[in-house]
Amino acid sequence: MTRPLRWIAGLAAAAALLLGGGALLLNLWLPTDGELAAEVGARFQKASGIGLKVGSAHWSLRPSPVVVLSDLATEQPAPITARRVVIRPRLAALWGRRIAIESLEIEGAVLPRASVRAFRGRWNAEGVGAPGLLAGAAWTLAEVPLARLRLRDVVWIDRREIALAYDADVLFDPGWRPREAELRRAGLTPPARLRLEREGGQDRWRTLIDIGGGTWNGSTVLQVLDNGRVRLGAELEPRGVDVVALLRSFGRHAAVEGKLGGQTTVDAEGADAGELVRRLHTRTRFTIAPATLNGFDFAKAVRSAGISRGGRTSLDSLSGILDTQAGEDGTVLRYSAVKARSGVLTASGSATVLNRRLDGELAVDLVDGVVGVPLKVGGTLDAPELSLTGGALTGAAVGSAVLPGVGTAIGARIGQQMERLFGSDDKKKPPAKPH
Repeated sequence: MTRPLRWIAGLAAAAALLLGGGALLLNLWLPTDGELAAEVGARFQKASGIGLKVGSAHWSLRPSPVVVLSDLATEQPAPITARRVVIRPRLAALWGRRIAIESLEIEGAVLPRASVRAFRGRWNAEGVGAPGLLAGAAWTLAEVPLARLRLRDVVWIDRREIALAYDADVLFDPGWRPREAELRRAGLTPPARLRLEREGGQDRWRTLIDIGGGTWNGSTVLQVLDNGRVRLGAELEPRGVDVVALLRSFGRHAAVEGKLGGQTTVDAEGADAGELVRRLHTRTRFTIAPATLNGFDFAKAVRSAGISRGGRTSLDSLSGILDTQAGEDGTVLRYSAVKARSGVLTASGSATVLNRRLDGELAVDLVDGVVGVPLKVGGTLDAPELSLTGGALTGAAVGSAVLPGVGTAIGARIGQQMERLFGSDDKKKPPAKPH
């Protein structure tokens, strides 16, 4: 949600500065609603280089100052839209040439990821204060420029065109520090929500997450470095989180069934909130017991010594480490030290997931005499594949001819190591001659 909030903050700044100038020169210039709508659009375009259409605008000073903007849309192929934006300024601060907003309310907004990214590096706050209206005015930000942010039915559309609606309420302390904050997926059962509670005046927040019928609680710390950059850190502990419900909360399907527990660390460093999100790294040591793998049948893959698709594997426990790293091409998921156990088999290995594509290796041991068979993990999370690599498959065939059962596994392991040592057949092929 931090990325769409950058656009929201920009819109708030445009409206706040416009209102500040209008209130200061109230006796000299009283804009009509149409003039106000046109002025907001013009200042937004000057600040961002991207046009903004405002369907209607209304302002009033009684019983309390308020500006209401309706039916906003940016001029982009996939426009950012908002059904209603309400700004409630603090009039006393405006008379003193200070920008102070009591509350900003945004309802029914739609934020396509690509359109939001188009604003990166383009926003020019100075462009909001156009000459003529604020000329000669020494404007400053109040200690708390925005006291409260309220979002209702704000939809974020991600890179895979998955649209998710959020609600949020944030109360701010000085320095844009949240005193209290709640972010939740709109209309979801069981609830998916994040709550932050500031501990005194410190840059430390009690962090409470309800997700998947369980909790993911802990604490979050913010540190301002000597170079002006900001470092974010968090220590969280997932308990009783249903994996299927967790991923369903964000429009995803789970390849694993079961309840998750463990420990999570979060870290990121950046010059602003947007960069923190783009560099976000998490590490979770997890255990799911019992667990079910959908799309994987380890026993079938080992016995067939070929490509296996579909099926299910029931496990007594599944544990490992999951690292996630945000990037320009999506978030990379790296699973390491993975161990799976059941009464039928044990398995260990690692895998990487990017844009739902799988790439990894497993070694599967069966209790019926077949041990240590190496398997290649491929395909996608929706259609995973288990197979022996070329070298391992050849080794398995030789091992089976020498000694069935255990020989198959030993041969596969030897074939796998030889393939790693000398490279695959594809690597040894001479380059094609140019036509």
